[in-house]
Order: sequence, then structure tokens, then C-alpha cells
Amino acid sequence: LGSYIVADPLICHGKPTFKGTRIMVWQVLDELAHGMTPEEIVAAWGGRVSRAAIADCVRFARWSLLDGRGQLRHPEELLASA
Repeated sequence: LGSYIVADPLICHGKPTFKGTRIMVWQVLDELAHGMTPEEIVAAWGGRVSRAAIADCVRFARWSLLDGRGQLRHPEELLASA
């Protein structure tokens, strides 16, 4: 799903996680949404999530919201993929 993100049905029920961890992408997105800086997130996870992995996480979130033309996906399409 990205350079640092995988979705393996045997890990965390297939939810996107950071490679080699059980840290889920939504957890880092939630931390960003609550105002944590990338440096704080790296420290909070003991370096198991890098700044580059956080950037990949943001790109993944962007990709999941936009279609191939860069337009916001229709809300029904977003809900169907959840």
C-alpha cells in the first residue's frame, strides 16, 4: 500500500499497519489529528514509526480520499470502501 504500509489479513485483521509492526495507520493519523508532531509520534512509538513512514501514512490517507483525477471521491464511494 506504500513504502511503509501493508495490509496483511493475518495481522490486525487486515487493517493497514506499518511494515514489521502491529501499529495501525489509523492510530498515527489520529495522533496527527490531535496535534502531535511527527517527532513526538516517532518518540511515542520508540522509533518503530519513522518520519518517512508518517509521510507515507499521510499520502495513503490522501490517496484513499481522492480519485485518479485528484477529485474528492463521492461520499458513498468512501463509505463502501470502509
